[in-house]
Amino acid sequence: MKEALPKTVYLKDYRPPLYKVEKIHLTIKIYEGYCEVHNHMLIRKNANASPSKNNILVLDGQEIILDTVVLDEKKIAPEDYQVDEGQLVLHSVPELFELEIIGRIKPEENTALEGLYTSGSMYCTQCEAEGFRRITYYIDRPDNMALFTTRIEADKDKYPILLSNGNLTESGELDHGRHFATWHDPFPKPCYLFAMVAGKLLEKTDIFVTASGREVHLKILVEPHNIDKCDFAMASLKRAMRWDEVTYGREYDLELFHIVAVDAFNMGAMENKSLNIFNSSCVLAKPEITTDSAFERIDSIIAHEYFHNWSGNRVTCRDWFQLSLKEGFTVFRDAQYTEDTYSKTVKRIDDAVIMRTLQFAEDAGPMAHPIRPDAFIEISNFYTLTVYEKGAEVVRMIRNILGSKMFRKGSDLYFDRHDGQAVTTEDFVKAMEDASGIDLSLFSRWYHQAGTPELHIQDEYDENLKRYRLFVKQSCPETPGQKIKDPFHIPLALGLLNQKGQEVKLQPSETTKQAFNQATHVINVTKVEETFEFEEVDEKPLPSLLRDFSAPVKVHYPYTEASLIRLMAQDSDSFNRWDASQRLGRYFIFGLSEGQSIEPLFVDYIDALTGVIEDGSLDWAAKAYILTVPSLSYLLNSVEKFNVLEVHDAREIFEKRIAKALQTKFYQLFSELNTQEPYQPIQLQMAQRKLKGRVLRYLTKTADCQALSLAQTLFYETDNMTDQTYGLLAIMDSSDLSLKEKVLKEFYSQWQHEDLVVLDWFRLQCSHPDVGSLDRVQQLLAHAQFDMKNPNKVRSVIGAFANNMAQFHRKDGAGYTFLAQTVCDLDKINPQIASRMVSPLTQAHRYEDHQAKAMVKQLEYIKSSGKLSSDVFEIVTKALAFHYK
Repeated sequence: MKEALPKTVYLKDYRPPLYKVEKIHLTIKIYEGYCEVHNHMLIRKNANASPSKNNILVLDGQEIILDTVVLDEKKIAPEDYQVDEGQLVLHSVPELFELEIIGRIKPEENTALEGLYTSGSMYCTQCEAEGFRRITYYIDRPDNMALFTTRIEADKDKYPILLSNGNLTESGELDHGRHFATWHDPFPKPCYLFAMVAGKLLEKTDIFVTASGREVHLKILVEPHNIDKCDFAMASLKRAMRWDEVTYGREYDLELFHIVAVDAFNMGAMENKSLNIFNSSCVLAKPEITTDSAFERIDSIIAHEYFHNWSGNRVTCRDWFQLSLKEGFTVFRDAQYTEDTYSKTVKRIDDAVIMRTLQFAEDAGPMAHPIRPDAFIEISNFYTLTVYEKGAEVVRMIRNILGSKMFRKGSDLYFDRHDGQAVTTEDFVKAMEDASGIDLSLFSRWYHQAGTPELHIQDEYDENLKRYRLFVKQSCPETPGQKIKDPFHIPLALGLLNQKGQEVKLQPSETTKQAFNQATHVINVTKVEETFEFEEVDEKPLPSLLRDFSAPVKVHYPYTEASLIRLMAQDSDSFNRWDASQRLGRYFIFGLSEGQSIEPLFVDYIDALTGVIEDGSLDWAAKAYILTVPSLSYLLNSVEKFNVLEVHDAREIFEKRIAKALQTKFYQLFSELNTQEPYQPIQLQMAQRKLKGRVLRYLTKTADCQALSLAQTLFYETDNMTDQTYGLLAIMDSSDLSLKEKVLKEFYSQWQHEDLVVLDWFRLQCSHPDVGSLDRVQQLLAHAQFDMKNPNKVRSVIGAFANNMAQFHRKDGAGYTFLAQTVCDLDKINPQIASRMVSPLTQAHRYEDHQAKAMVKQLEYIKSSGKLSSDVFEIVTKALAFHYK
């Protein structure tokens, strides 16, 4: 018999549930090897559902051993209900009734890490998106919001800590050395926000006093050996709570807030109401084992999950097609927080890099979808950069169109109007329109059109009339299922520079009815073709376009290399100085790959870089970014077809040319930056260390003994992981093979007892273009500390290698074969992680024909390898359809 293909779910088919759960009382009893789950629900027919005489109740459930079903205190015989794969169906139920279901689950065997599972000796949950159905039969959808009461019973010695959502209402002793705890959440929630934890944990405690004077008791709970790594996370939590009060007027609403760190977790963290469960890599930190970038990531993720308390929990999404409603909005909020806490320029660069190297590739590939998708097979495949990062950029554009004050007014209206509801992206946009009086109907196309818009810009200057014109055309490439696109509303921020690099004060003509300020000016592009005119312009200006990355679009303007050097040296917008440096890097690298001379322009480029180094208006971190040449991923997305190895070699040559040309300046700069002040994970020091590490990596590329000595000193004699890692990376960039192997062994020997550092050790080797060979990866797969069931370790080895373009795309195609075979093995263990690992193969269309054919061959291998999870099936079939279209 032929197996049924996974079913596609469509937004157009959305209907409110026929029944809704009003209250649920869960009792979860933990025993050796299994858990017994008692589920007592009060269920009512949904008055908002479409009129129906149908009294069928359909409950979702997976891998549950069903024992008993009781309807209004009467046990139902098995012949009176139907259990199919994934469902429990009762064919005739009243309009209001109580339903009790008793079943058993085996969390120890749950390697998918969805629902209730074990991480080490701890029990924990992950229910977003559809994990709750692995715990008990339920109406598992976001618009089914209920009041939860949860009682957990377990052996007290093994599991002294028992946690769930809300407030602790009762706890006590039971027979046979067992105990219980009962938790009640006073806020109705969808089941994806349910959480529970049972384990032997220690806690870091603190108190936060809200703006209205209430005390909130904070706890971070970790396994005992990690208790010394919680201070930074607690400080981050308190900082985020205060920021949300000041910036959005949102206070926390309960008396308790818990964070629990677990080692085995598919995601970064989860915003379950009052009980956030975190991947340990996103909460545990101290200077000896944590880099600056990891500190900032932890700060951002803790803020993100906390901010979800309003943008996701108090106001949640109606269905999973609306995922960006909570995620895009919350990513924007955590980006604002990071900008305020660290560097606004650097944060915008970081976000733009993600968009340009990864999200734009997603938009141009087989998984292209709007930030509100129209259809999916497996919702876990849509936790994408499009939904999160592009979704955040769309919210940012709304803020920029409305202005900060009106945006705050709109967010207040949104939270107040929809508190306790499950809503849609239209509800969010409507609140912004109603608060501001600004029509966003045209802008709303961003929510339902996929792809990356492109702006083709030309200009004209009339010396006699002193009039400057910009001619703007917009387009958006075809994406799967969407051939023709309507024009987007694109806020294009720009400035004009005169010959001295000064800002030109703009006076729009009568035909250009736009609002301008004194620094950066915004024109709203809303048509396929438009002309913007400016009067009183004394000389032909140089346009600085898409300042501050004002929209997630591609801009095409005929910049000369000389004009890009001017922008890099003179622009008042730091983001565009970085952008000009990337465009120049692309020009030089592709020129070298094609055997062209890059002189004499290279001399002017070096002079501009020298000016950047000496510019007191730039912070150190911004200088480090401008000094960094484009990555292979960035370069990949700037051409139709890509020869990885040729471009990689040209990039290496270009870096060495920069290092030689600025060697003296780099030594001087390193000496200035290499201070001995005590380490703190604060913005000023982080920026200083970032530039120092960048300069040192350049110096070791000169093959100078002094540089290698500086790198070894930094590696061996520092007191913090950031400097030690910069020293290690610099040594890895050198040509001394024996030294590379020596420091890698010594680094592992020093830190083998710290799991998070071992992850970095795995990742560094597998991602480095020189060291991360397939042989090295296969050795690490056999390492004693590698575990295929741990997502962090899979990402650190297999994921790092698959994104190591210089090694993954080796000529013989062995990298592709390895990944395909690994994905098939991993799919049997953890489908979510397997589907994420297969992504590099889906970009076959970006590479030269022989590489593309080899990648597609491996996609065919995966497809034909046997029964696939719906996660991997969806990715592979869409990739093949895209390739063969």
